[in-house]
Parts: sequence; structure tokens; C-alpha cells
Amino acid sequence: MVGFSLNPRQVAAYECYENELVDWNTRFNLTAIRDVQSIRIKHFLDSLTCLLAIHPGTPLRLVDIGTGAGFPGIPLKIALPNLQLTLVESVGKKVDFCHHMIDKLGLENVEILQARAEELGQQPAYRERFDWAVARAVANLQVLAEYLLPLVHVGGSMLAQKGQSGPAEAHAVEKAARLLGGQLRQVTQVNLPGVAEDRYLVVIDKVATTPPQYPRRTGVAAKKPLD
Repeated sequence: MVGFSLNPRQVAAYECYENELVDWNTRFNLTAIRDVQSIRIKHFLDSLTCLLAIHPGTPLRLVDIGTGAGFPGIPLKIALPNLQLTLVESVGKKVDFCHHMIDKLGLENVEILQARAEELGQQPAYRERFDWAVARAVANLQVLAEYLLPLVHVGGSMLAQKGQSGPAEAHAVEKAARLLGGQLRQVTQVNLPGVAEDRYLVVIDKVATTPPQYPRRTGVAAKKPLD
């Protein structure tokens, strides 16, 4: 579906990831998706659909906001070994699992942060430093734009994985995106095998520098989304 073939080493990495996720889920509530078939489709394949927008090429610097148990960032890293990956998650046990998986899989050039997106967006080490900022099932698109666009340099892009509300959210986000230096590029429908719900990839390009007052302090974007 994504036009991407995996070598035996990559297949083995996904199998290891799957086994560790199932094991950890018996002790910690990492994800509601627990059976093997659903993990493969709704976590791994769903993460890899990002490659419909993020085309492999030169090494990319990508930040995954609200990664949870590592989605979509770790599956993308397995598929794209040259990816320079930063995983951001606020829940400690999920951060611990991500550290465990990165060590277990021997992945390099991966940074894991227990932090909030609003904090990173105001730190010079991370503000406007990434080629791509991605998020899956984190927040409404108007909120996500304030989380993600400040992290992307001009010429980069943000990618939001959305459910059936994707097209409506994309239409509503255009004004907020412009305020943050973004411009809506495309909304791509994605169909996962055996999954009835519509899925969409929403890409917003960074065309201008984000004003310094954004992102606002932690919690404000969620309570008062930009119009």
C-alpha cells in the first residue's frame, strides 16, 4: 500500500517490537490495541502510511509528538534507518518503553524526551529545527498546528494522522495555520485492510517563521485553540 518493501532485518525488528509491546501491555496500559493482528495493521502499517507523504531520501530530522508507545516514530525509524528521530511523550511508563525498544532494537540517532510539545517549541535547541513534525491521535488539528509548526523549520512540514474528521479539521485549520507560518498542502485518504474507519494524512507546509509568542504555555492551546 505504501510502496515500500522490507528486508529480513526490518521484519525481525517489527516482530521484536510486537512481542515486547504485547509483553509490556500485560503489566502496563501502553495501548488499547493488544492483539497481534491489530498491532500489525493499526500500529505498524498505520505508522508506515506516513511514507505516502514523507518520501525517503536524504537523512531527515523528524520529531514525533505524543508518541505513546512509539507510534509512528519507531516504525518509521525501522523503515528509514537514516532518520534522525526525536520521540516526545509526557507519560513516564511510555517513555520507559520507548527507551527499552530503542535499546532492544539497537537503533541509533534517536532522542527520547519526557516533555510537552509547548515546552519544546520555546526551546532554542528544538524550535524550528526539524524537517518534519508528526503526531497521531493527539489532539484536534487546530491544537496540533500550535504544537507542531513551531518545531519545524521554514521549508519543512507537519503531518497529522487523523480519523474521519480529518477533512473537516483541515478546512477549519487554515486560518490558524497561516498565523503560525503554515500553509495546508494536502489531505490524503488512507485505507487500512480490515479497518472500516476512514483515515487521513494532513500535511501543512511551513512557509514562514512562527511568531515568537507561539506555542503558548502548556495547556493553553488545548483550552483555547486558535481560530
